[in-house]
Amino acid sequence: MPANEPSTDPASGPASGPTSGLAAGLPRPPRPPVIAGLLLAAGGGRRLGGRPKALLPHRGRPLVENAVRVLREAGCAPLHVVLGASAAEVRERADLAGCVVLDNPDWAEGMGSSLRVGLASLAGTGASAALVSLVDQPGIGPAAVARVRAAYRSPASLVAAAYDGERGHPVLFGADRWPDIVATATGDRGARVHLSAHAAELTLVECADVAEPFDIDLPADLARLDPA
Repeated sequence: MPANEPSTDPASGPASGPTSGLAAGLPRPPRPPVIAGLLLAAGGGRRLGGRPKALLPHRGRPLVENAVRVLREAGCAPLHVVLGASAAEVRERADLAGCVVLDNPDWAEGMGSSLRVGLASLAGTGASAALVSLVDQPGIGPAAVARVRAAYRSPASLVAAAYDGERGHPVLFGADRWPDIVATATGDRGARVHLSAHAAELTLVECADVAEPFDIDLPADLARLDPA
């Protein structure tokens, strides 16, 4: 048989290659879940003399940038950021490249309104869960966020960081839970109604060894920031 003539031996079969397994109909590996980062950064800092929390100086930059960095380094994507107080100034001064930036015109009503805006923006994105963090907790870094993210199991997941056994932030809400949270998140309660109603389904992930869950709420708390 000439050297350049194709073989007609049925036993030889088609040549195998890197895609032959897929061509044979083998199932593709499951896609990893999409865990979105949702940063609530709308607070006006009423007890801080009206200084918007997103713009508080930390490590030489607005505090909101630190919170975005933490979510990104923990592997959350996409990143949605909800602004409120002084939103135009935050957009101007802070580097929020790569984020979906949202304005909450009702931010003064409390955290619940920002949570509703953020979850509504994630509908239709294909995200499996939203990992919610707060802009005014700089003591919570990527290690704690990554632990909570890793506890995702399904769109029904409900996971929160714990500090010496006490529930704190961040909190992960599987996509199946979003409609009920949107329906019940009012005032400053945020998702507390949903969390209380589904306490038996909540997975707590201990993070006290890698994070400090303090808030920047009062003038004395500003000493915890690193303005340089």
